[in-house]
Amino acid sequence: MENILEINGLTKTFGGLTAVSDCSLKVKKGSITGIIGPNGSGKTTLFNLIAGNLKTTGGTVMFNDENITDVPSYELFSKGLLRTFQIAHEFTNLSVLENLMMVPGNQSGEKLVNVMLRPQLVKNEEEQIKNKAKEVVEFLNLGHLSNELAGNLSGGQKKLLELGRTMMVDAKLVLLDEVGAGVNRTLLKDLGTAIEKLNKEKGYTFCMIEHDMDFISRLCDPVIVMAEGSVLFEGSVDDAKKDEKVIESYLGRGSKLKDN
Repeated sequence: MENILEINGLTKTFGGLTAVSDCSLKVKKGSITGIIGPNGSGKTTLFNLIAGNLKTTGGTVMFNDENITDVPSYELFSKGLLRTFQIAHEFTNLSVLENLMMVPGNQSGEKLVNVMLRPQLVKNEEEQIKNKAKEVVEFLNLGHLSNELAGNLSGGQKKLLELGRTMMVDAKLVLLDEVGAGVNRTLLKDLGTAIEKLNKEKGYTFCMIEHDMDFISRLCDPVIVMAEGSVLFEGSVDDAKKDEKVIESYLGRGSKLKDN
């Protein structure tokens, strides 16, 4: 299986603090790869470097054999590399459907000249985007909330909506930053099902930061464990739970890494 993402020697320093230190890893195309590690291990900083939200201090990021080091996030979006955030970023005063319709870039209706001189083009395109958005909400079992203001959704429903945004474009790699944080168990199960369906049916590759070991165990193979800004372990979830270095990194000597 070919690699969709390759990181080599990635480093990020903030003054005298090194948040990511000579980090190298690979994500295989078609996989759901988990990234775990204790707080402060550099996971979110790593995502920010990959996604173009931060400038690197050193190292390279390769996406589909293209060097994307320090390429800004809006350009990566058009290449099919998307990320979600631990705290969902919805348009609170727009409906669920409208939130999804906002996603595709370069819509003809954004240009006043098209609105004035080519209204039918704008109307047809908007109808296509709306139909796509309807397909997405049905796929995510959010159809009953299509016209609900996004600001009124629960935390788990907002995470589903954020996942739905990735379906409005040609996503190739999606970085999920603690998608399960603050989500109740029922909606977490729905989120997991949606991720699995996108992976198996739509060919999405996922790389996800997560603390819930049950959720990681269900979805991820392999898992990458980070500690002090670099990779400590890579392998299966079961092997990670038995690895002495991983256990010590999380909990200290004499402990066991357990599911939640």
